[in-house]
Amino acid sequence: MTTEHTINAPQASAGPAPTSAGRRGLLLAAAGLAGAAGAGLAWWRYQPHGSAGDPAPEGFWGLSLKTPEGAALDVAQFQGKPLLLNFWATWCPPCVEELPLLDAFYRENSAKGWQVLGVAIDRVEAVQVFLRKTSVTFPVAMAGLGGTELGRTFGNQAGGLPFTVVLGADGTVAHRKMGQITHQDLATWAAAGSA
Repeated sequence: MTTEHTINAPQASAGPAPTSAGRRGLLLAAAGLAGAAGAGLAWWRYQPHGSAGDPAPEGFWGLSLKTPEGAALDVAQFQGKPLLLNFWATWCPPCVEELPLLDAFYRENSAKGWQVLGVAIDRVEAVQVFLRKTSVTFPVAMAGLGGTELGRTFGNQAGGLPFTVVLGADGTVAHRKMGQITHQDLATWAAAGSA
């Protein structure tokens, strides 16, 4: 007769096994944290870097750009007065949407010393066609793909559009904004005395 002996070794208890609902909750929490970290990184990356009070990038006031019609446009003519510098393109919907707002701001505030310069990061032909349909009274300069690098010198490391920089009369950066501007942005900038 064979006798079987079963030896039950004590097992370490790690607590109750997680239920599938518990595991799902842990996975969702981990995914949420990863998503929040990714969103935070993306937000940081797309924010303009630099501080208010930074001088305009070296060489900026010496630039000579072309208008869409091919005339020379020397940036030095804007020195000494507040300047709202807007980087845009015809293929950028928020850029196109904010141009009438910028134009209204320019018409209302140019007598108070404000200047606006649109820097088109686009093809000349596309800008010419666009401006025939949607005219603006402020000057537009053609920067082509080099405009992306110019934007980076102002703190737009991601190269996103639209990107707006406000330079005070002293030539220092007063404000930077990545994304579409609003009436409130313009009112705040004007009230802050950047003019």
